[in-house]
Amino acid sequence: MRMVIAFATGVALLLCGTTAQAVESSATATSKLPADALWAKIGDFCGIGKWHPAIEQCKISANGETRTLSLKGGGTLVEKLVKMDAAHHSYTYSIVSGPLPVAHYRSTISVAAKGAGSVVKWVGKYDAKGVSDADAKKTIDGIYDSGLKALTTN
Repeated sequence: MRMVIAFATGVALLLCGTTAQAVESSATATSKLPADALWAKIGDFCGIGKWHPAIEQCKISANGETRTLSLKGGGTLVEKLVKMDAAHHSYTYSIVSGPLPVAHYRSTISVAAKGAGSVVKWVGKYDAKGVSDADAKKTIDGIYDSGLKALTTN
C-alpha cells in the first residue's frame, strides 16, 4: 500500500511540475519605406505612441528602460526594454503590468531591408492569464496586426 501511495504521489508531482508551452504570436508586414526610415519610427522605444492605434500616450522613464502606455478606452500598460539593437534594427521588451490576458510576455520587433522597401516582424511569447491560450493569442495577434497595419500604411 505504501508503495502505491508513493508511486501515486510521484506521478502527481511529475504531472504538476509539467508546464504548458508558451503561446506565440507573430505578424509580418512590408513597407515601401527603406529599413532606416521605418526603423526611425519603431526604434524610438516610446515612439509606439505615435504609430499604434491603441495607444493614447507613451511616457518613458528617466533611464529610458520603461515605457508606460495609456491605452485608448482606458487602461495602462507598463513595458520594460530588455535589449535594444539599433545596428540590427530590433528591440526586445517585456510586459511588467497591464490589463492584457498574458503573463511572462516577451516580444521582439525588428525591421529588415526588402528590395527598395522593408519588412517589419513582431514576435512574442507568453502564457495565457485568466483566459484560454486561443483567446490570449487572439488578443495579441490583434494588437500586432493593427499596429503593423498602421505602421506600414504609407
